[in-house]
Amino acid sequence: MVSTAAYGSWPSPIDAALAAARDGRPDHVGFVGDDMWWTAPRPTEGGRRALVRRRPDGTEESVLPAPWNVRTRVIEYGGQPWAGAVRADGSPLLVFSHFPDQRLYAYEPDAGPGAEPRPLTPVSATGGGLRWADPVVHAGRGEVWCVLEEFTGPAPTDVRRVIAAVPLDGSAAGDRGRVRELSDGRHRFVTAPRLSPDGRQAAWIAWDHPRMPWDGTEVQLAEVTTDGTFQGARTVAGGPEESVPQVGWTADGQLLHLSDRTGWWNLYRTGEDGLPVGLCPRPEEFGGPLWTLGQRWFQPLENGLIAVLHGKGTSVLGILDPDSGELVDTAGPWTQWSPTLAVHGTRVVGVAASPRSGPEVVELDTCTGRARVVGSPHDDPVDPAYYPEPQIRTFTGPDDREIHAHVYPPHNPDRAAPGTELPPYVVWAHGGPTGHAPLVLDLEIAYFTSRGIGVAEVNYGGSTGYGREYRERLREQWGVVDVEDCAAVARALAEEGTADPDRLAVRGGSAGGWTTAASLVHSDVYACGTIIYPILDLTGWATDETHDFESQYLNSLIGPLDEVPARYRERSPIEHVEKITVPFLLLQGLDDVICPPVQAERFLARMAGRGVPHVYLPFEGEGHGFRRADTMIRALEAELALYAHTFGIERTDVPLLEFRK
Repeated sequence: MVSTAAYGSWPSPIDAALAAARDGRPDHVGFVGDDMWWTAPRPTEGGRRALVRRRPDGTEESVLPAPWNVRTRVIEYGGQPWAGAVRADGSPLLVFSHFPDQRLYAYEPDAGPGAEPRPLTPVSATGGGLRWADPVVHAGRGEVWCVLEEFTGPAPTDVRRVIAAVPLDGSAAGDRGRVRELSDGRHRFVTAPRLSPDGRQAAWIAWDHPRMPWDGTEVQLAEVTTDGTFQGARTVAGGPEESVPQVGWTADGQLLHLSDRTGWWNLYRTGEDGLPVGLCPRPEEFGGPLWTLGQRWFQPLENGLIAVLHGKGTSVLGILDPDSGELVDTAGPWTQWSPTLAVHGTRVVGVAASPRSGPEVVELDTCTGRARVVGSPHDDPVDPAYYPEPQIRTFTGPDDREIHAHVYPPHNPDRAAPGTELPPYVVWAHGGPTGHAPLVLDLEIAYFTSRGIGVAEVNYGGSTGYGREYRERLREQWGVVDVEDCAAVARALAEEGTADPDRLAVRGGSAGGWTTAASLVHSDVYACGTIIYPILDLTGWATDETHDFESQYLNSLIGPLDEVPARYRERSPIEHVEKITVPFLLLQGLDDVICPPVQAERFLARMAGRGVPHVYLPFEGEGHGFRRADTMIRALEAELALYAHTFGIERTDVPLLEFRK
């Protein structure tokens, strides 16, 4: 029987502990021989990333016990943290980055009881030390090639990045001089090299400040000599206004790359005349923003076909015939594939999710066309009747521009609201801001919708997935377009009778935290907001209060600081705290070097004594993005408590908040 109860007061089996335990996704899939490997989140183990092995017989095991944490901090957002190869005796050799010290380690998982990882790289006391990402093991050369990020001083921008070769014998574990540098250091940012099948050429991606990789990158191509050095590096694709997020090689030695030269990330090969040849020109995205190193949106197979991810606002796995341009998509329920494709023979493996299932490792047999789950299989911890039923919506914003969003109405099989009551809604602003909110099952969303609170995820102007023109709506308009688009969706939901206009909230983390704070300053739509590890002071963030990767991001999002300093003050929430009149919750990791706590602390100091109820929850041991189960539980329950307090919802299952004023 369905009982009647006010929106927001419904009981739900999806509690904060369950949502926290299911946070994160498997990632960094790869093969070592016939074995499949990937990293997996462990929220209840301090938020570490485990390394998982799946053997051909289907048995699955977590290889490295706690406290081993397979994760790199290169450009702070990290990237591919491990690689493997098969040794001459047929046994696997793994190389990985360990998060606490950022050293590369070699590990032989079949070496027998007591086998421990051994360090390959030294520790540096300078700045952030030595960091390594996107490794490729060249067992025949006795080396692992990867990106080296090396700090040269105490400032976050005192850093250099090169392609490096690390000896596998451990001789560099205490001697930085044993690391060979393969690139010349001309570029601020590089990806790891992709070696041609004959081993004679290496290709990689490079770019420099103030560009971000979705603004413009160049493909570098160099000859590889017999002694393993690079010669004659030159630009063969890309440019200052052309983004190339991935390069690779076909089995017969053709160079492939993704490029948005037409306004959409499409796949190209280099023709005999050196010019790019489109393999499947479409107004769709075959690539995405290079937020982490080593992402793989395409992978060539041995038979000449190419596994690709593509779509508009979504992502599906397809198999492309590069000669005919024919593209056949994988059948299955999955609506979002992560850019972590791996191939082995005729098999393609990736990580996929859907609105009814969380991320799982999926294998496609290209001979039969059959796709099946082979790792981290989704299981329903509660009756899926409690999951939300999303709607794909397109709203109209200022200047009649389209705004893409996913709307999750309140949904609970046991409860209904009385009479004509309208539900409260929370507008979610994703991070990035050059990012995207995927249409997948998220138990944090279900935590709210199953309690009678709706959620609207807004892919505001500036989001990826809809072409470069949509992405560049945010150019010099951050804090304007994102704020307007989120407000337009909130107003539309209220005007059409979907949401209660008096019970609207906004929330987001990182760039979404910025949009949330800016929305509370520049909009009167919301009754409260949840601000999570945000940017609050543009001038501080543009100088020395963030990491090197994004240190000049604001040149495109706001404009050069020396040219438009007034715009930095005008847009910054910290400069307009007097305009914030509604309650808010501020959540902050104390180890965050991307959006540091000093910004939150200055913001709170200016809010003190203004009479606006607010709560600040700092979390020790957390950086940019919460990973520990206890943190996520506290944060989610506090967010619900804020909405209960603001919207007048009676709940006894969340802790009371101690508001400051």
